[in-house]
Amino acid sequence: MAPAPTIPGFEQRRVLVADGVALHAAVGGSGTPIVLLHGFPQTHLMWRQVAADLAADHTVICPDLRGYGASDKPADPDGTAYAKRTMAADTVALARALGHDRFALAGHDRGALVAFRAGLDHPGAVTHLACLDVLPTLDMWDVMHGTSAAVGFHLYLMAQPPGLPEQLIAAAPDAFFGHFLDLWSADPASTPPEVRAAYLAACRAAVPSIVADYRASAGIDLEHDRADREAGRRLAMPVTVLQQDWGAALGFDARARWSGWAADLAHSTVDCGHFMAEEAPELVTAALRELLRR
Repeated sequence: MAPAPTIPGFEQRRVLVADGVALHAAVGGSGTPIVLLHGFPQTHLMWRQVAADLAADHTVICPDLRGYGASDKPADPDGTAYAKRTMAADTVALARALGHDRFALAGHDRGALVAFRAGLDHPGAVTHLACLDVLPTLDMWDVMHGTSAAVGFHLYLMAQPPGLPEQLIAAAPDAFFGHFLDLWSADPASTPPEVRAAYLAACRAAVPSIVADYRASAGIDLEHDRADREAGRRLAMPVTVLQQDWGAALGFDARARWSGWAADLAHSTVDCGHFMAEEAPELVTAALRELLRR
């Protein structure tokens, strides 16, 4: 059997971040630190090209989020284990355990929601923030309506009470997760077969925790975002957002949505599929380097 793919030159670490929860992380390079958080249905491997470039002059930390990949997958008896607040605390604890009290942070998709929450909850730790192809949870639910919301059917499926979503997805996990790898990619060749196989294997082993992550976004994450909006909390650090032009399809202004959360905002619409760190790694790397100069 071929070995599992890795980010060349990166050390594989296992780091305790909470009581009984450890994250798997790939760590490489040297210099000022940046943490890269992956999205669904992927692992830290989605950053392989961006991370290798940034490692030339930065310490790059690429964890699997709790519940994903090779990281721990705790049970979720009270609906808080996969709150983005909890996962953001994981990220800060990971960086500190590796010697970094302050760090830049970039996330894609689910990882971007964790990064967003980390920026709000830990402004003293997060120096720069990048969010790729996502809206904050509160805004996401605001704009999803009518038949156009069918593109997000998985959001509604995994928001259901425990039981049915897990059973349905576990019955055909490769078909379910593979559907999104295919549907959301403008360039399937950007994900090599061995990486795709690694994504599917990781998701197959993590159905309950992935569902719990999404369920949190229809519950506790929404509560946290709503409380922050009512309190007028905003992101204090420089923020970069890269998005596809899906705002036009769903009838909202993505830049305006993000401007409500970030005063120092650089928002760009990009011409590629959802998996932009794999489809357009040079573009993403350039945007992150520009962010770090702000």
